[in-house]
Amino acid sequence: MNQNKWWQKATVYQIYPRSFQDSNGDGVGDIPGIIQRLPYLKELGVQVIWLSPIYQSPNDDNGYDISDYRKILPEFGTMADVDEMITIAHELGLKIMMDLVVNHTSGEHHWFQQSRQSRDNPYRDYYIWRDPVDGHEPNNWLSDFGGSAWAFDEKTKQYYLHLFSKKQPDLNWENPALREAIYETMAWWLNKGIDGFRMDVINLISKQTGLPNDPNVNADNHGSSMTFVANGPKVHQYLQEMNAKVLSRNDIITVGETPGVTTSDAIQYAGFDSHELQMIFQFEHTEIDNSREGLGKWSDERFNLVDLKRILSKWQTALDGKAWNSLYWNNHDRPRVVSRFGDDSEAYRVVSAKMLATTLHFMQGTPYIYQGEEIGMTNVDWSSISQYQDIDTLNAYQDLVVEQQRVSPERMMTYIHHSSRDNARTPMQWDDSNQAGFTKGKPWLAVNSNYETINVAQALADQQSIFYFYKKIIALRQQMPLITNGHYQVLDMADSEVYAYKRIGVDSELLVISNFTNQTLTRHYTLNDGANMILSNYDDDQGDTLRPYESKVYFEGT
Repeated sequence: MNQNKWWQKATVYQIYPRSFQDSNGDGVGDIPGIIQRLPYLKELGVQVIWLSPIYQSPNDDNGYDISDYRKILPEFGTMADVDEMITIAHELGLKIMMDLVVNHTSGEHHWFQQSRQSRDNPYRDYYIWRDPVDGHEPNNWLSDFGGSAWAFDEKTKQYYLHLFSKKQPDLNWENPALREAIYETMAWWLNKGIDGFRMDVINLISKQTGLPNDPNVNADNHGSSMTFVANGPKVHQYLQEMNAKVLSRNDIITVGETPGVTTSDAIQYAGFDSHELQMIFQFEHTEIDNSREGLGKWSDERFNLVDLKRILSKWQTALDGKAWNSLYWNNHDRPRVVSRFGDDSEAYRVVSAKMLATTLHFMQGTPYIYQGEEIGMTNVDWSSISQYQDIDTLNAYQDLVVEQQRVSPERMMTYIHHSSRDNARTPMQWDDSNQAGFTKGKPWLAVNSNYETINVAQALADQQSIFYFYKKIIALRQQMPLITNGHYQVLDMADSEVYAYKRIGVDSELLVISNFTNQTLTRHYTLNDGANMILSNYDDDQGDTLRPYESKVYFEGT
């Protein structure tokens, strides 16, 4: 096992730039705002900052539709601002990881603008174009945002593929010229001084040979073809080529977003000897509360702890010694962790947020903190669909409520409160001043109304806050090789209330115990005489008694 790579001990902090800090009062977070807050991230103790896209974009999908990979969206700032951010971050000992979105571009990218001019345009083959079949789409693939994954272009009388929005045409990775153009852009950013890439839906870049119909598409054409398209026949060839030409030439961090993968797939993508990526994001644990009505993530169901333990334990065990895990609860696409897996009530928000941090960060892998997680930010509870901006949320409401009438408006709103991506995208809550200190103007998306009590200023003033708890855990990961290298062993898998596991080294052990309920429980775990409690979200240790959402860690050894 590669025990000494810097990124294996690192903790990553994800910034969603639009919602982090606005410096000029236009209501949109920007790069000068990020620069202003870098000392805060240094204080937290993270080593890497992952930036969601800041590139030129028409913002059909909040920046994941890129129209120029080498320009910055003006509302975020300038390339000079980016250079300053990289310089200051490096002076503070912080690394910068950029989002790389190369399964698709914006329809406004000059490649696509050229591609649609004619069938023989030099850029035509940068994208995936097909003739109609019997006057209809080339196959039955469905977009992840609803509807067909094909859009007809009147000018050239062909369809182009878009697995996401119609304004996000998929790139044709079969074309060597396209691949070289992407590698050149990656090298260009690395030469600027960035320290790695998070790769958006990177396991979709190789499509199924011949583009066959998706057998999983049902009669009412509801769903997505992402899983069917994922892990195509040439994806490892492409990533090994990318690794050889770009990634392996730099000491950087790489993580691939890979929907629909198994642990065996992960070992291919992120195996220590695979020469592809260093780790991947898998989604299995984020889908355990999916709808039982076939509505995907649109539900308000509470997860089952045994399911969570089974999934996380499977990934911990299967990758041990073979590949590297990424550890995360939430991101810009997922609801707030304390609302989803914890308890965001006033009584238990703080203690359950600390419990969730403990449970995840003592596992093997590189942990990712999403902005606001470290102060316990919660989901929003807006009353009207008109308050939401996320394209995925709006499309789902239109599809399920208005068109198909499968879900009542009232029920759909409870699902949206639970699952919408806008839960993660409300502005960062810095203090209790107007607009939570995020902007002096009108924010692009409304601030969560609880900002007066949940904010950074409050957290920094309270030594018992969630912030300082995260800071302590991050420091422990740097200090204790056992957290990086120890083997994982789950205890009492069938226990539906407590998650307990060990990390086992040659001459030391960690025991992690987390009560996932708001009840006081009794559990006995055998401890050797030399075991010391090194972390707890309560002030004392009551032995076999576990108070609501109590989490504690014992260490024994040398």
